[in-house]
Amino acid sequence: MIARIKKTVMWLMAILLGASIILALILKFVNPPIWGWEIHRTLFPIAGYPNHIEHQWVPMKKISPALPLAVMASEDQRFPEHWGVDFHALWKVINTSGPGGPDRGASTITQQTAKNVFLFPSHTYVRKAYELYIALVLELIWGKERIMEVYLNVIEFGPGIYGVQAAAQHYFGINASQVSRYQAAQLAVVLPNPYEIHPVPMTDYVHQRVNWVLGQMRNLGPISLE
Repeated sequence: MIARIKKTVMWLMAILLGASIILALILKFVNPPIWGWEIHRTLFPIAGYPNHIEHQWVPMKKISPALPLAVMASEDQRFPEHWGVDFHALWKVINTSGPGGPDRGASTITQQTAKNVFLFPSHTYVRKAYELYIALVLELIWGKERIMEVYLNVIEFGPGIYGVQAAAQHYFGINASQVSRYQAAQLAVVLPNPYEIHPVPMTDYVHQRVNWVLGQMRNLGPISLE
């Protein structure tokens, strides 16, 4: 009986690991029509979630260069250098987490992409481990530019506002290609909590965070993801 259970668990693990690789290979060339975070929000909407979402996919060449720079400055300044996981930040989270698992992420942009596209919200070590595995797969198969392109197109900037094109149109009435450095910083600061933090109108807190992100953008300078 125990041997059969072990065999079943091994098969399930093999299927999960293999399925991630196959899906990553497909999504390297095909833009995801729907993703895990959006599915979860649709099935289990929280207060303020709209009946109809805002989303329009745009390729990297139609996204202002200020946007990837701003989200890196705000969320993951070592994005061009690491292999999907910031082990120093991850170890810090593990050491401060409770018995139920980590209550926050040390998430890189790659991990956030893995979580938003492939997974559902859950604060458990098992899900975090699977997220780390997918992040490594994405780094190997997609590369930095594709990871950033998908991230900028699926991340939620407000209730039901997915991706930089919808965010730019909703908040500024422009396309993602027209977003300025200041506007990019405004959008980047909402990512930790898009239901509580809004790019416009700006509170004192948002204004301070925008100035901080702009300073980090200057420090990072031009960055190539190729």
